[in-house]
Amino acid sequence: MVIVMREGAEASEIERVVRAVEELGLRPHRSDGELRSVVGVVGDVSRLSEEVFLRLPGVEQVVRLEQPYKLASRAFRPEGSRVWAGPVEVGGPGIVVMAGPCSVESREQLLEAAQAVREAGAAVLRGGAFKPRTSPYSFQGLGAEGLRLLAEARQRTGLPVVTEVMAPQEVELVAEYADVLQVGTRNMQNFSLLKELGRAGKPVLLKRGMSATVEEWLLAAEYVLSHGNPDVILCERGIRTFEHATRNTLDLSAVPLVKRLSHLPVVVDPSHATGLWELVTPMALAAVAAGADGLLVEVHPDPSQALSDGRQSLRPDRLARLVEQADAVAQAVGRWILRPEHVAAPRRAAAAGR
Repeated sequence: MVIVMREGAEASEIERVVRAVEELGLRPHRSDGELRSVVGVVGDVSRLSEEVFLRLPGVEQVVRLEQPYKLASRAFRPEGSRVWAGPVEVGGPGIVVMAGPCSVESREQLLEAAQAVREAGAAVLRGGAFKPRTSPYSFQGLGAEGLRLLAEARQRTGLPVVTEVMAPQEVELVAEYADVLQVGTRNMQNFSLLKELGRAGKPVLLKRGMSATVEEWLLAAEYVLSHGNPDVILCERGIRTFEHATRNTLDLSAVPLVKRLSHLPVVVDPSHATGLWELVTPMALAAVAAGADGLLVEVHPDPSQALSDGRQSLRPDRLARLVEQADAVAQAVGRWILRPEHVAAPRRAAAAGR
């Protein structure tokens, strides 16, 4: 159930609605939009009459949601959410490129990659400190030392950092160093982790599970939202099908579909979706055309020497070309690529249209 306040409702009226929800033993979730506020009601409302809230001052309408996800629903925030990755806005008119190596391998490799992706036009640095691998004998990442190197790269380049967290007990440590906490495909339904991320106080980038439906994906986001964290970015990274020519099958239809169903920003990872660097740029351009709010791209100074996922990693010069082409596509649909030079004053950049 969502309680929609009238435009210009007083703060006291909104607080009265919040108290009324709590008095009924339900959980209120307030969302303040540009024009009006809404209060989501979480709990068993099957026997609750809408009139209980409609008679309160300032209430315009009460909407019962058919979907099992409530706080992730577009009805909860019709104008869409914007999530701040440090100083970078995700979900606004500017499209964000998040780029960097699959794994943090060494200080030299990471700092070189971070500077290169910044120069190529990426506004966020991605890199894995903890690496979930199919084989237990593959490189597993540098762990806490990798986190410290990511923090150093952020200090040197000014790029906010997104990195993966794999277990509930690691959330506090990763949150100390990262601007955005990534949930990988294997952990999309790790509900203990999702609940802990709901209390983390940092934005969450939630990748779609490799065999997850859109509804399951949004319900995973609901876990984070319902535990107090409103800042969730969804990431489409391909799903497992019968096809073996690519690493996964990129479901680009999920981008406009999810943006219709949910208010959360959606980014696309063409690297993990295809597994082939030759396909990363075409799929990135298609993602921008489909309405993606950002791209998550793997980049390595020397992909042939990468300790993980070198086959799908771009060289920095190829990322630069991708950004230029993506900007042309973005402008054709009334948007633009948010480059690092725009980030110092993101609100002014958005207002200026570049």
